[in-house]
Amino acid sequence: MKLDFKKNVKRNMLANAASSGIRLLFPFLNRTLFLWLLGPAYLGLNGLFTSILGVLMLAELGFGTAVVCSMYKPVADDDRELLCAYLRFYRTIYRWVGAVIFLGGLALLPFLGRLVHGTTPPDIDLHVLYIIHLVNTAASYFLFAYRGVVLGAHHRNDVITNIRTAVSVAQYVAVFLILLVTRNYYHYVIATVVFTVVQNVLLVKASRRLFPDIEPRGSLPPELRRRVISDVKSIFLHKVGGVITNSTDNLVISAFLGLVAVASYGNYYYVVTSVAGLVAVVYSSMTGGFGNKIYTESKEENFRLFMRMNRLSMVVVMFCAAMMTAMYQPFMAVWVKDDPALMRHALTPVLMVFYFYIMQSRQVLLSFKSAASLWRQDRWKPIVAGAVNLGSNILFVLFLPDAYKLDGVIFSTIIGFAFIQIPWESHVVFTAFFGKVESRAYWRSYAGFAAFTFVLCVAAGLAARAVPLGGIPGLFAKAGAATAVASLCMALAFRNDILDILGKFRRRR
Repeated sequence: MKLDFKKNVKRNMLANAASSGIRLLFPFLNRTLFLWLLGPAYLGLNGLFTSILGVLMLAELGFGTAVVCSMYKPVADDDRELLCAYLRFYRTIYRWVGAVIFLGGLALLPFLGRLVHGTTPPDIDLHVLYIIHLVNTAASYFLFAYRGVVLGAHHRNDVITNIRTAVSVAQYVAVFLILLVTRNYYHYVIATVVFTVVQNVLLVKASRRLFPDIEPRGSLPPELRRRVISDVKSIFLHKVGGVITNSTDNLVISAFLGLVAVASYGNYYYVVTSVAGLVAVVYSSMTGGFGNKIYTESKEENFRLFMRMNRLSMVVVMFCAAMMTAMYQPFMAVWVKDDPALMRHALTPVLMVFYFYIMQSRQVLLSFKSAASLWRQDRWKPIVAGAVNLGSNILFVLFLPDAYKLDGVIFSTIIGFAFIQIPWESHVVFTAFFGKVESRAYWRSYAGFAAFTFVLCVAAGLAARAVPLGGIPGLFAKAGAATAVASLCMALAFRNDILDILGKFRRRR
């Protein structure tokens, strides 16, 4: 069964666009209330628990990704019985995963105190809060999260996104009221567990409504089980490296610098992840479509599609990088009220913009690589990059001057991506699927995008600095000046691309 790539990408992008707006606004309000009503230490606890549970979620091993990628071919062949067998296999695995995560989390309880440098807020019990967070994480695996693979394999991520968006809005409204009325962190955390259950119930209902004939039944043939297990072994290494890269930053900061430093880093990192959601509108809308195209189109057609989607994604990445360069520090100054414990010097936002760009420039490549199930070829890449990141994290925190220790953590991550992960994963895609000619075309475009981004960031940054106003009026004035300059540059350089995209959307309507 050949899926309608354009139609699915369009509705996935629309769903992701709405979700991105929610992820920009509500988490910002959430963090702001935390800072203003509870203080940075509570915000640091949230970041610490997220990092610990990110390590525990390694127990998932990558079965979800492996099963979704394995289902692309049965979807293309319209093999319903095989899809049902995959779903039953996945359900069994996820129940075991939930048990392992919960028991593994309980085993970490005696060591929690050692992960916090300094004191914790006096009105909370670190262990009780941790258990509530642990229950929230394990609940999805015990419930119906496995049903999401059916939607993902059919390129219907828009359904998952819409459910998550609706539940997130309800959750954020509820926790806002809880924080405003009670200022009780326990109530806030318990509410997240309730909404996790609600989200899973809605997900299973949507999956059964759209694909009522796909239920967990039958037995997966032994050779297909072995193939999934083989993919899982490689994906697990990718996940280990990802956790080392992403989750250990907060752990290192907490252990060496304290919870307030975690909150400061989290604020800057929050901006990166929020803006990254805008780019995700593009690349997260296409992975399932890539998976279907790989089995229904030629490699030449796939490369043309890949380059077109990469260009579209990079247009968004470049504009976002320019605006972040211009607005990072002015925004942070207004947001945290110039609190010296939370504000950083000018190098921090520059490194964060670099981190954002280098991360987002690879996302379409990663989407295609995932769709093509190219896991084994670079299975050691994330381990090497994660080890380099962790080692350099500790070295920089130990030996850099106090004012630059946090910058060392950010720079460590950039080193791993720039010199290990990106060269390695691109080599895999252009040797295992495409070829040398396609590789040269890709890297030429990559160099061109990088050069243009540098010029765009400088221009937008200078435009914002030329505005002498401060405070909230100055924030809007600087944003207006930077937007005008960046938009003009983008329109001059990518006018045809923008008109082509707009034209296609009009025709689809």
